[in-house]
Amino acid sequence: MTQFDRRNLVRAGLSLSLLGGLGAPRLLARATFTRDPFTLGIASGEPWPDGFVIWTRLAPEPQTPDGGMPPHDVPVRWEVAEDPGFRKIVRTGAAVAEAALAHTVHVEVDGLRPHRPYWYRFLVAGAGASPIGTARTAPAAGASLDRLRLAMLGCQDFETGFFTAYAHVAREPDLDAVFHYGDYIYEMAARNEPSPRKHLGAETYTLDAYRRRYAQYKADPDLQAAHAAVAFIMSFDDHEIDDNWAGEFDKDGNPPAIFAHRKAAALQAWYEHVPVRRAQRPGVNGAHAYRRLDYGTLARMHVLDTRSFRSDQLCERPGLPRAQLDACVPVDRPERTMLGAAQERWLDQGLANRARWNFIAQQVMVMPYDARKDGATTPLIGKDNWNGYPLSRQRLVDGIVRRGLTNVVIGSGDLHQNVIGSVPRGAEDVGGPAIATEFLATSISSGGTGGLHYPGENRTLNNNPNVALLNNQRGYQLFTVTPDRWLAEVKVMDQVDRPGGSISTLAKFAVDPKQPGPQPA
Repeated sequence: MTQFDRRNLVRAGLSLSLLGGLGAPRLLARATFTRDPFTLGIASGEPWPDGFVIWTRLAPEPQTPDGGMPPHDVPVRWEVAEDPGFRKIVRTGAAVAEAALAHTVHVEVDGLRPHRPYWYRFLVAGAGASPIGTARTAPAAGASLDRLRLAMLGCQDFETGFFTAYAHVAREPDLDAVFHYGDYIYEMAARNEPSPRKHLGAETYTLDAYRRRYAQYKADPDLQAAHAAVAFIMSFDDHEIDDNWAGEFDKDGNPPAIFAHRKAAALQAWYEHVPVRRAQRPGVNGAHAYRRLDYGTLARMHVLDTRSFRSDQLCERPGLPRAQLDACVPVDRPERTMLGAAQERWLDQGLANRARWNFIAQQVMVMPYDARKDGATTPLIGKDNWNGYPLSRQRLVDGIVRRGLTNVVIGSGDLHQNVIGSVPRGAEDVGGPAIATEFLATSISSGGTGGLHYPGENRTLNNNPNVALLNNQRGYQLFTVTPDRWLAEVKVMDQVDRPGGSISTLAKFAVDPKQPGPQPA
C-alpha cells in the first residue's frame, strides 16, 4: 500500500469505534424513489428452529455514493408467509434501513414452526415490494431427522468467470441451506489481462470502495437467484479483506494499526451485505464469526473463522530480502495457531455432543497435502492453510481422537479445486488410518473454466495417498446427509467463460459415520 493509500484510510474516517455503530442516531423518514431500490436482491440465512435472518439493501443506484439513497434512515416493512402467494402471512413487522449501514436491513425472524419452508418479502412506501425469497427453518432441538441437504461453495472472482453455477444451485430441490466458505468478493483492481468481465474501481481499501464492490457482485442475477431460493450460512476468508491476510497482518507488510482500519472497513461491508445475525456484527474487536447450528440430532455444524485469530504465515512476510526468504526454514511452534486459543476451546467443547454427524465448516484445507508438480522431487506444502500450522492441526486431530469420534466431516475451500480425502491420525503417516473426512469444494468462478487437472498435476495423487479425488473444474458440492450415510456429489460446470454453462455430476462419495474416509458411491 502506498503512503497516499494509508493517508486516505485515515481521512476516510474509518475509526474502529465508528465502524462499531456507536455514532448518533439519524432521522427516520420516507424516501422518494424514481428507480427500483431492490437492485441487489434479497437473501436469507442462519436457519434456527423458530426462524432465520432475512436481508435486503435499498440501493436504487448501487455504484453511486450511498447507493443513491438519502442520508437518513428509511422505514421498511417485511412479511413472512406459509405460501408463495402470501395468502397466509404468519409474521410481519417494521424494520429500519439504516444509513450508517448502507441502508441494509437484517431482520431476525422468530416465532415460526420448525423444519418447514416459508416465503418472505420487503415493502417500502413509494417503491412497492421486493422480490420474494424462500427459506427453511431448522428442525426442533433434539428432533430426529431423516435427511439434510446442504450445498457448499465459495470463491467467486467476478473477473474470471460467470456465476452460472448459482443458477443451478437455485434449482437444486429440497435444499436446507448453503454453506458459503468465503471469498464472496475479491478486493483487487481490474486486471490488465483479458477476462470475461471487469471489476469496477481500484483495489478496495475504504468502506465506500468495499460497499461498491459488494454491490457489483450482488447485482449478478444468478447470485440473486440462489439467495432467493435458499438460506445461506455465511463465512469469510481472505479476499473479503486482503489476499492471504492472517490475524493482524496483511500481505503487504503494513503496520498492524494501518491494516486494522482496512480490516474494520471490510468487515463492516461484509456484515452489511450478507444475511447474518446481529451477533456477527463487527465491533472494536472484529467480527464474532464462529458459531454453531444444530439440525436436530442428525448434525451439528461448527462454523469456524480461520483468519481473524491465526498467527502469521511462516516464511511469507513481504519486505524481507530474497536471500532471507529463500533461507527461511518453516519451523512451527506450539504457540502458533490457526483458530486462536478461545476458538480452539470452543470447538473442542462443541464436539462433545450426541449428534450423528459433526460438520466442521471452515475455509482452508486441513488434510496433509503435497502440491508438487509432475517431475518435482521436493514436497510443496501450503503455508496459508492448515498445512502451514501443523501443530495447531494436530491439536484438532488429538481432540477428535480423545473423544473417540468417527463422525467428523470437514468442509473447506480456497484452493479453487475439488479435493476429497482423509485427515490421518498423524501427518507423518499420510496413508494411515483416517480420523476425519474432508470435502474441499471448488470455486464458483475463480480460476476460470479449468479442466480435469491443473497443468502438471497428472501425478499429484501419487504423492497424496489420502486423497481420493483432485479436480480443477468450477461448481459446488452437494451433501445429502442421513443417519447412516453422508453422500457428497461433486457438481462441475462445463465452462464459466460465458453465460449459460451446464452442470453435471463428476463423482459421488459416501462416508459411514462409524468409519471415517470417503468411499466411491
